[in-house]
Amino acid sequence: MKSPAICVAGLLVGLLAVSAPLWTSDYHLSLGIALASWGTLASAWALFSGPTRYVSLATSAFFGVGAYATAVLHEAMPWPLVLAAAGAISLLLALVVGLSTLRLSGIYFVAFTFGLSELLRQCVTWFEVNYTQTLSRYVFSDLSAAAIYWQLLALCALVIGARALLMRSRWGLALRAVGDDELAAAHCGVPLTRVKLLAFVFSATCIGCTGALMATRWTYIDPGIAFNPNVSFQVLAMALFGGAARLLGPLLGVVPLALLFELLMATAPNAFSLLLGLLFMLIVYALPQGIAGWIGTWRLRLARRVPPDRSAA
Repeated sequence: MKSPAICVAGLLVGLLAVSAPLWTSDYHLSLGIALASWGTLASAWALFSGPTRYVSLATSAFFGVGAYATAVLHEAMPWPLVLAAAGAISLLLALVVGLSTLRLSGIYFVAFTFGLSELLRQCVTWFEVNYTQTLSRYVFSDLSAAAIYWQLLALCALVIGARALLMRSRWGLALRAVGDDELAAAHCGVPLTRVKLLAFVFSATCIGCTGALMATRWTYIDPGIAFNPNVSFQVLAMALFGGAARLLGPLLGVVPLALLFELLMATAPNAFSLLLGLLFMLIVYALPQGIAGWIGTWRLRLARRVPPDRSAA
């Protein structure tokens, strides 16, 4: 049971987040859009990779597909259909990729998902150069910054709600069984491919929709921007730092690391990859369960040290 204080605090934070465009400045609204997008990406990544412990680096692939869907379709279709098309394309891509790769595990799955992003970037580059005679597209959207923020916030809430239901369902139990011991889960009758595929497809669809929404914030888009591999690594770092196995863990990692990444990109862009690698090492060795896991362990140890209250007896 959650304490009333935690529930009230969560409600106040939610109200402040929803009403932010009504009272904040343009700069802080842009920061809110960035945080909402990273929160959605990290939570969507953790929906599949958190319980299964499959480290996916395909985030930039699905993000880029959604962004390019917006760049190609935004002038020919109304925005709701563009967003639906971006999600559908990401879903189909994840379905094809999942059916062919979710039988892999460990380093093989990591390598394939990382290569998928690069493959798509090269394919889009080849198509643009040979058929459109250009390497970039311009995105002019009628969506206001507030509308983009609210849609990202709604998508983030959808992902978190789906994770909450998943963690309490038989499907979530099956995913955790896969993460604990995939061979034992198979012997217990868990349909491995179906269970992993459904989570992977839903995660990819939400990531694609996030890419579609973020593309409306960019005037200029090219394959290097849309399929930037740093997106995959930054999302991974945020989810691991916050605690991918906990419901709100990824959000705990988004706020400090998103601000840190912005600072590093502004002050040390040439050393960004090196610093990101050092950060990964620090997270893995110092916080293997993330901030949320560390808090849970600390509370458990504290509860064990406090003697029970026998005054009522």
